[in-house]
Amino acid sequence: MKPSERLADLKLVLPDSPAPIGAYVPGIRTGNLVFVSGQLPFVDGKLTCTGRVGRDVTLEQARAAARVAGLNAVAIAAKTAGGLDQIGRIIRLCVFVCSADDFFDHPKVANGASDLMAEIFGDAGRHVRAAVGAAALPMNASVEVEMMVELVG
Repeated sequence: MKPSERLADLKLVLPDSPAPIGAYVPGIRTGNLVFVSGQLPFVDGKLTCTGRVGRDVTLEQARAAARVAGLNAVAIAAKTAGGLDQIGRIIRLCVFVCSADDFFDHPKVANGASDLMAEIFGDAGRHVRAAVGAAALPMNASVEVEMMVELVG
């Protein structure tokens, strides 16, 4: 099944690619790879989750925010690649979690984005990953997701 068909089955729609909030481009293609800059959990131009996970934000809220940021990253990868079905494999995710000093469940937060990749891309959505704690993220976001994908053929 194609990623676009899985996306439709999930009743998900790729959002418009969020505009950069700094001096960078959201995605770059080089050869058969696409690199996606860190994406925040924006929906309709507004952050869905701000503050430190484990203090201001629950694990469940952060996991949902990672899913939103992951969907934004997929949207940028698809736009850069020339379409969702041009993405052959998710290679790597890096999920940054703005967390309280005593929060250690970063991998559980990152699963929000990782699970989404498997839902959309099946086995090709399985990837290597880093889940990193951060003292602060842009705009006080709770999570940020960056991604590298390989294109088909």
